[in-house]
Amino acid sequence: MKNNKWLSLLLSALVFGSMYGQVTKTPDKQFNGSIGTEKLPVDPNVKIGKLSNGLTYYIRNNGKPEDKVELRLAVNVGSILEDDDQRGLAHFMEHMNFNGTKNFKKNELVDYLQSIGVEFGADLNAYTSFDQTVYILPIPSDDPEKLEKGFQILEDWASGALLTEKDIDEERGVVLEEYRLSLGADTRMLQKYLPIIANNSKYAERLPIGTKESLENFSYESLRRFYKDWYRPDLMAVVAVGDLDVETLEKKIKDHFGGIKASKNPRKRESFTIPNHEETYIAIESDKEAPFTRVQVQYTDKGKKGKTETVQDFRANLVENLFTQMINNRLSELRNKPNPPFVFGFSFHGGTLARDKEAYQSSATTSETGQLAGLRALLEENERVKRYGFQESEFKRAKKNYLASLERAYKDRDKQESNRIVGSYINNYLNGSPITGIEWTYNFAQAELPNIKLEEVNALIKDFLHDDNRTVILTGPEKDGLKKVTKDEVSALLKEVQTADIKPYEDGNTRTQLMTSLPSKGNITSRETNDKLGITTLTLSNGAKVVYKKTDFKNDQILFEAYSLGGTSLYSDQVLKEAALANGGLAEAGVDGLSVNDLRKVLSGKIVNVRPFITSLTEGFRGSSTPKDLESLFQLVHLYFTKLNKDKDAYTSYVSKQKGFLANLKSNPQFYFSIERGKFLNEGNPRFLGFPTDEAYDKANYDLAYEKYKERFANAGDFNFYFVGNIDEAKIAELAETYLASLPSNGTKENFKVYDFRPKSGSHEFTVKKGKDPKSQVSIAYSGETTYDRKEARLLSALGKILTIKLVEKLREEESGVYGVGARGSIGKLPYSSFNFTISFPCGPENVEKLTAAALAEVQKIVDNGPEEADVTKVKESLLLERKEQMKQNRFWLATLKNADYLGNNLNDLSKFESNVEALNAKDIQAVAKKYLTKGYIKSVLFPETE
Repeated sequence: MKNNKWLSLLLSALVFGSMYGQVTKTPDKQFNGSIGTEKLPVDPNVKIGKLSNGLTYYIRNNGKPEDKVELRLAVNVGSILEDDDQRGLAHFMEHMNFNGTKNFKKNELVDYLQSIGVEFGADLNAYTSFDQTVYILPIPSDDPEKLEKGFQILEDWASGALLTEKDIDEERGVVLEEYRLSLGADTRMLQKYLPIIANNSKYAERLPIGTKESLENFSYESLRRFYKDWYRPDLMAVVAVGDLDVETLEKKIKDHFGGIKASKNPRKRESFTIPNHEETYIAIESDKEAPFTRVQVQYTDKGKKGKTETVQDFRANLVENLFTQMINNRLSELRNKPNPPFVFGFSFHGGTLARDKEAYQSSATTSETGQLAGLRALLEENERVKRYGFQESEFKRAKKNYLASLERAYKDRDKQESNRIVGSYINNYLNGSPITGIEWTYNFAQAELPNIKLEEVNALIKDFLHDDNRTVILTGPEKDGLKKVTKDEVSALLKEVQTADIKPYEDGNTRTQLMTSLPSKGNITSRETNDKLGITTLTLSNGAKVVYKKTDFKNDQILFEAYSLGGTSLYSDQVLKEAALANGGLAEAGVDGLSVNDLRKVLSGKIVNVRPFITSLTEGFRGSSTPKDLESLFQLVHLYFTKLNKDKDAYTSYVSKQKGFLANLKSNPQFYFSIERGKFLNEGNPRFLGFPTDEAYDKANYDLAYEKYKERFANAGDFNFYFVGNIDEAKIAELAETYLASLPSNGTKENFKVYDFRPKSGSHEFTVKKGKDPKSQVSIAYSGETTYDRKEARLLSALGKILTIKLVEKLREEESGVYGVGARGSIGKLPYSSFNFTISFPCGPENVEKLTAAALAEVQKIVDNGPEEADVTKVKESLLLERKEQMKQNRFWLATLKNADYLGNNLNDLSKFESNVEALNAKDIQAVAKKYLTKGYIKSVLFPETE
């Protein structure tokens, strides 16, 4: 039920793929050093079993997060198994499991889960693809009754769907709205080239969303037949990973699933493939609403995909991963050149539409006129590797990077969240992916990486590239004056590259050290500790402040952020217009004579990143590292303060990519609506920059932006630096003295400037007509200035969650008029105190007025009568569960430390969170609704152009 999950999965596979190929990161067994045909070990942390009825189960005890278990029901069934009268019913069946089962009548399941803090959509969810359906259910594990209900829900999904005619008919509208959401340029082009990618196999006819005709007219018996045929224990796996002992979880599985009867005469679960083809297939599609331009060349393997079952197979995967990393490093270098051939590009060898096929795929997003140039760059880089191979220096960096990523996973093996573990077991069941364990994998890689030779990696591409089973897909915008690439041009390019004069790759000489000399140290002038919260504050000799919290949430993670006040608010109107757009390209120049490509090489084998930013109110940095690489993070911060390169070629490359990416964004109706709405709300704002056009980028002043950057980062004494993670306190103090206290400071403290302009508020209507599909978008926004009140901020946020529950019940379940709907409320402090409360939903144009009236009626009910107590309780439970997990997350604490200074929040309020949540009540929520939702709203609507 994830929004357009089927389409996003497909587009990901066809256009973007996975840059990481077949990396296996799963739990434990020691490597004995031998290589051969012996079977791979299975993670000893997972217990795998099979019931007599054929159902498979995977169980693992995992204590992160506490008191929670992640449940999954994986069904080895998807849209590929639909009969002709069942188009879209694999996905429809997924919906029906949330709408009436043996123990949970329509809406009772969602209602119950919300009452224990499990949010529909955010936590509770499911997805359907060509070959599988997976149900997702996190459940509290510290309450026996809740745990029992969780397994009862899983059992009902497996065998207890009611499928009443009334429930089916009511859900048609919801699924049709999801179908409506899928409409657009990408889908129109996909429907044209899918038969080519799928070579007219069944995959070309079984998009999981189905067809409008089928969804409107399928018979009840067609759905029931699908459920009866395919929802059976021999095609199912239950996965349970969480903070509970294995014995308890296994008993729950046996109690709930052991009684499901095996099918007496089961229908054969066929496997489907994509036929081979001798010639090269070329598809070139365009659409007036296409926002992006893409190229892809795919070389599908002739043979069937083999499973990774032996140590030798696993080693082969490792070799492929090294290849993937090196080819993508080269493509990344290309995109950073002054005249980049693409906005971004990548290659990998991996899965296709069909489970039994893999392919080598190279893809890129280009400018609207750059398809042939982008395709040429991909083809030439592949050909360059084929002719000359990779270089030893590239190979060494790839090994270091691969091992560093495994080392991080290994060090955090006991701190992995359950929801990041379950996927490997699902993939093992559905696809046979190995689950060796990170200890075995890490030990294997350490032992075997030195034995892998460059020649092995170089040899791969000779098998990857071939003239048969080759498919080229080009998609992009269609508009006057834009010449469409022809199939003849693509064919000619394919032949030309094979004999082109292509030079070997030049790696160049890059220094090995990030900093060539260390700065003169400053010192720490004061140290304060908050023992209750475990927070330490250091004041440095230049006036800068360092705040850190040592945690044990992750063994190999440190998160970082820094800011000072000012930002572009201190620019004049004219300087803002000249420099703001160029700010984004400043860091593309690199630091201290090292280009962005050089930096990647110097930092190979390290897991560290730092990125400077300038916002309207602040300037600063965001980043992360491992404890081992923390010094590199500090060095990068120092260099971005003092030695940012000035490189117009790098900036030109950035502008070229931005233009290519943004050129046709406004042709997409949803993007256009958002852009135009922003203009409407900011009408009369002299500092509103609007959508960045080509002309705006041409006028952007790089020199001025660079000078303003140096100005904003000239005074480090005005900065606060925050670190959260596995911190060595002595080390961070030393690094702070060396790299932060040594930064320049003038002793002043700046603040941001607040301007007089305020966006529109009160009552307004705004309508945009864009697009040819029958789909609309509605936004209802209440906003304006206010006096900040922390309690009211909590209440308005809670009101948004409560109203979302009511809108889902009314607009989705009762009216069947939307697929998704939400409300969100907040009160902010900066740059001035203001409130914002927004209701938004997509729907059919013919339903805009009816559903808007229904949404406003739900608002009025709360204003007049207050929210229902049951809904207040649901929100309380959700907030408490969410905070329980947040308290063990580095990201939460980083934001908390920063906001204590930036927003003036009181850290002592953390201990009051539970009491503040418990104090939420219907009367106060009604009062805040009356205060903020009765003074007019801005209604914005997107209609198609035909309306």
